[in-house]
Amino acid sequence: MSIESEPKDVVRFYLQNARDALLWKLEGLSEYDIRRPFTPTGTNLLGLVKHATYVELGYLGDTFGRPSGLPQPVFGEGADANADMWARADESREDIVARYRRAWTHADATLEELELDAVGRVPWWPSGADEVTLHHAIVRVIADTHRHAGHADIIRELIDGAVGMNENNTSMSRGNAAWWAEYREYLEAVARKASGQE
Repeated sequence: MSIESEPKDVVRFYLQNARDALLWKLEGLSEYDIRRPFTPTGTNLLGLVKHATYVELGYLGDTFGRPSGLPQPVFGEGADANADMWARADESREDIVARYRRAWTHADATLEELELDAVGRVPWWPSGADEVTLHHAIVRVIADTHRHAGHADIIRELIDGAVGMNENNTSMSRGNAAWWAEYREYLEAVARKASGQE
């Protein structure tokens, strides 16, 4: 990205980086590891991808009168609790990833066809406070996707130690396992000292 980049190119770049990072966190992992909950609220890798799909379809599709036509069984009567945040046993990784990629295509088409100042209405926001520009919506989706890519990064590190934005750019300090263990011990000592535990 250069300073001369068009605004739409900038938002596309950062959104795609977040999408790619989120999917990279699934690579090479077992079905169990991509589905198992890692937090008290059930955060899991495949669920994060599923959630990001519906965020894009909603904010960059339905909001601008551009329904995708993709089924959205995670909402409405009869839907499981938090259905957009986890994958049922009969939902395959391949199907969820393919649906996410279709959501990208649909969202990218919205960005291509509309101006950034185009106004839409968010169906699930309160009436009278539901208007949003495409610029606002895309920034919101970028922020949400990067937030969840960060969640995925931490989960992946807990599973097998893999960290970073992508396989070619970890964005981490260089260090082997021994260096990181020593660094972690140092931080633990600092935390204990600062809290009066030493």
